[in-house]
Amino acid sequence: MARSRSIGRKAFFKEKRFLIVLFCCLIVTFSFFSTISANAYNKTSSIVLMNGETGEILFEERADVKMEIASTTKILTALCVIENYDVFAIGSIPATAVGVEGSSIYLRKGDRWRVLDLLYGLMLRSGNDAAAALAVLTSGSIPSFAHLMNETARKIGALSSHFVNPHGLHDDAHYSTARDMALITSYALKCPIFAAICKTKTHSYSYENAEGERIKGVFYNKNKLLYSFEGATGVKTGYTKHSGRCLVSSAEREGKKLICVVLNVYDTYGVTKSLFEKYFSEETSLSDIR
Repeated sequence: MARSRSIGRKAFFKEKRFLIVLFCCLIVTFSFFSTISANAYNKTSSIVLMNGETGEILFEERADVKMEIASTTKILTALCVIENYDVFAIGSIPATAVGVEGSSIYLRKGDRWRVLDLLYGLMLRSGNDAAAALAVLTSGSIPSFAHLMNETARKIGALSSHFVNPHGLHDDAHYSTARDMALITSYALKCPIFAAICKTKTHSYSYENAEGERIKGVFYNKNKLLYSFEGATGVKTGYTKHSGRCLVSSAEREGKKLICVVLNVYDTYGVTKSLFEKYFSEETSLSDIR
């Protein structure tokens, strides 16, 4: 009888150990797949070609997949600032805008900039610090500005997007789709100030530093399409290791207006130019481009 109870106890503890090991394995497995899911936005590419006048989608490829969009975020950032703040106001650079990682226009706390010049620094040089400064100047804080971004996106009809920062640096909760970005861009290009900024190749600026000195400089646009494609009118480049190469573009020829969004496409310029040329050279329909 004693031997039977001993065997029973051993079987019980053996089964208990098995269940503990199984439980631990399930936790590790769940954590692994949670991590994969959290960072899975740009495991594929996404493309949309839109008629900028009518909103008709001329070509699409995985247009509704939620993707990280990197600095193309700044299209919505610029739009929110233009619609909700005085672009000719002079603003003092807050501490939260200093030393933001990635692309920078090297702002310093207490420097006094015209908001319009910060917008050029945002769109031409892709300054992450300019994005942070503009967000705080417009809404008082980055979370408040993100709320404004989401409200604006919903107003436009970009319902598959969620924004948590003004620059597009990696965050699992920050994403959009190619279709939504085309909608946002189409809306933004109807704003004359935005349209003028994003097609500008160079912009001269000046600001007053914290010591009271007047500093001058020039911004050069990073968007190579403006220099290499006839009729290009913007809009914004983007890249992080999570998003891959992204480009939102616009072009106009003979009264035809086009918006192209390519997300996580290595040859962003080549793909964009091919789609543009196809549209401009023919009376196209979706089936023609395919």
